[in-house]
Amino acid sequence: MVGFPDFSLPSGLFSLLFLQVSMWGSDTFVVIGPSEPIVAMLGADTVLPCRVSPAMSVENMELRWFRSQFSEAVYVYQDGMEQVAEQLVDFKGRAELVKDYITEGRVGVRIHSLRVSDNGMYKCFFKKGSDFEEAILELKVIGLGSGPRILMVGPEDEGIKVTCTGKGWFPQPEVQWKDEKGEKISSVSEDETQDDDGLFQIEAALIVRDSSKRKVSCSMKNPFFGEEQVETISIPEPFFPRTSPWKAAFGVTLPILGTLLGAVPFLVWRERQEKKRAWKAEKEKEEESKAKEEVKSRLYAVYLDLTGCYSFSARRKELYQQDWRKEQFKAVAVSLAPDTAHPNLNLSESRRRVSRVENVPHNCDTPTYQGQGGSETIFSVLGQDCFTTGRHYWEVEVNMGTDSGSRWAVGVCSDTVKRQGWFVENAEKNFWVVACTEGTIEALTSPPESLSLRQHLHRIGVFLDWDAGDVSFYNMIDGSHIYSFTTITFCGTLRPYFSIQGSGTSLTTCLASDHTENCLDSPPNTSVTHVRNFDVSIPQETKSLLPQ
Repeated sequence: MVGFPDFSLPSGLFSLLFLQVSMWGSDTFVVIGPSEPIVAMLGADTVLPCRVSPAMSVENMELRWFRSQFSEAVYVYQDGMEQVAEQLVDFKGRAELVKDYITEGRVGVRIHSLRVSDNGMYKCFFKKGSDFEEAILELKVIGLGSGPRILMVGPEDEGIKVTCTGKGWFPQPEVQWKDEKGEKISSVSEDETQDDDGLFQIEAALIVRDSSKRKVSCSMKNPFFGEEQVETISIPEPFFPRTSPWKAAFGVTLPILGTLLGAVPFLVWRERQEKKRAWKAEKEKEEESKAKEEVKSRLYAVYLDLTGCYSFSARRKELYQQDWRKEQFKAVAVSLAPDTAHPNLNLSESRRRVSRVENVPHNCDTPTYQGQGGSETIFSVLGQDCFTTGRHYWEVEVNMGTDSGSRWAVGVCSDTVKRQGWFVENAEKNFWVVACTEGTIEALTSPPESLSLRQHLHRIGVFLDWDAGDVSFYNMIDGSHIYSFTTITFCGTLRPYFSIQGSGTSLTTCLASDHTENCLDSPPNTSVTHVRNFDVSIPQETKSLLPQ
């Protein structure tokens, strides 16, 4: 029998050949990217290449380059053309497909004008039917900024300070100082910042203390690019600080001088404290003397008031000076408006005094005042002044007639109140007044409120605070408070109001600076001192303060 030669192959090699033949006969493939990072210069163009194995045409495949997420597409190729709908905005117009060897399975994406933001990881994704594979790529964008620049700042910390600066680098460069022998020197500080484009600016500082090592160099190097940039500076020896022979002596005298300088402020402070205590004691003495004089003046005034020897003019002047409210209110020289006066009223030529026309018969159209004992005739007049805001005050001198039914009323009313026919003077009708009927003082509220006063009223101050809604009345003879209408909501214009009844009753408006004897329209003076039938006794200690 003829034998055949033995052509059997090792089993391992046979399996490899079988796998290769099986791959050639199917759609199975793998995607391969660069094994090393792709390094490219900032602003230049670069290509992110990928290929398939085994080699085959990828014209009909879906090709995609993206960042960390599948949806962050750098470039998409599908159905034989570019798909821009999914492309990131940053890469539109900057990315294109390099397809010169697409039929061999080798393609890439070229990115134009590289930016700092392009630095990082990418993936290329190939898909054919239901099969897909991907590979990872790394792109390192480097920027070689302006080479190091050394500046000599000046003396510092017993040496010369120099700085080394550079800008426009990416990523952050490595900075190294060296002496003229090539030995490394550590920086005393390094500060780095990034601009809006992501480029680094760095400044490294060094203090050179040894004049024998005055020549130093500074180098900057990109960590992914071996080339470094170097600059050298030589510091002239005269620039280095010299040890002065006076330094030791100055070290001894400095503490002594510091002690003396520290003692000067203390001595100045102690002298000021002494002067302050002396000034304070003198001031307290003056205040004590002033207080004694004031007590003496007040006791003397009480003495004169009780004995009836105190003149009305002096008392009026003193109260005017003491009335704090006048500092807050604007004084008004009120004149009477003739067109608002009742026909039975007589106004003086200066329009500051109003009195009743004597012997005038009553008629049914005359306004009346409804009092407790029946109806009395009301004769009223308004002031010429109108108020819609602010703080104002005026003074009125009152003179009560001796006839039965004599009456006066003073205050403020709305410009629109009814004063014809029968009307009522009270706050509900927009009259804010106080009245005196046969010696009885009332605030015309609803019902009227009787007021108890310590003295008869001869001069009344009317204080109107329009904004605060307040109308207050004061006795301008002794400064005492009479009555206040408060929390009023004023609407429109307010005017001074005056009304009188009875023969001999009159009202006179006076300037704030007027004294009684200077109110030219006032009736002849009558005594304002009421002598009481009792003995006025003054304490013995008070008599010593009164003039003898």
